[in-house]
Amino acid sequence: MGKLIYGFTVSLDGYIADVNGSIDWSDPSEELHQYWNDFERETALSFYGRRLYELMSGHWPTVHEDPDATPIMRDFAQVWCDMPKVVFSSTLESVDWNSRLERENPVDVVKKLKAETDGQMEVAGPTLAAPIVQAGLVDEFRLVVAPTAVGGGLPFFPTLPSWISMRLLETRTFPGGIVLLRYEAKHD
Repeated sequence: MGKLIYGFTVSLDGYIADVNGSIDWSDPSEELHQYWNDFERETALSFYGRRLYELMSGHWPTVHEDPDATPIMRDFAQVWCDMPKVVFSSTLESVDWNSRLERENPVDVVKKLKAETDGQMEVAGPTLAAPIVQAGLVDEFRLVVAPTAVGGGLPFFPTLPSWISMRLLETRTFPGGIVLLRYEAKHD
């Protein structure tokens, strides 16, 4: 059975993007970027919603053409393109980069694939994550907290039907005052 992880860089007040949709405040250091590269390299399967998939697929597959791309960025691009992905969308006609398109209910699909997949899996993006978190399917939360308060926007956590008790697994600091918090969800 797979272990499902939901992780993102968040503002100090718990948002993934500000009220204008900007994530400019969350620019990762090389050390943090390498952390995410290594995380993705260990991921057996990633779940994406349409918007985040379009953002990622519009950028990472062409990074090798950018003369200003760092080796860490080029590495992430390769890892991302090669990683198996399930993309949930009712409007996309097709997907590329080792992805498959899924139109069924995300909660049902994630339950099924979690039972069939060995290793680490991730849900990428807060909109797709919301019903999956609400259904209690996430095993681990990784919050990379940036020392910025944005005052509102797109929250990391959706409205929950009840609280989620957690156990701290790890803390780690990165340059610029960024802190990783890893929590395991306590499933009853």
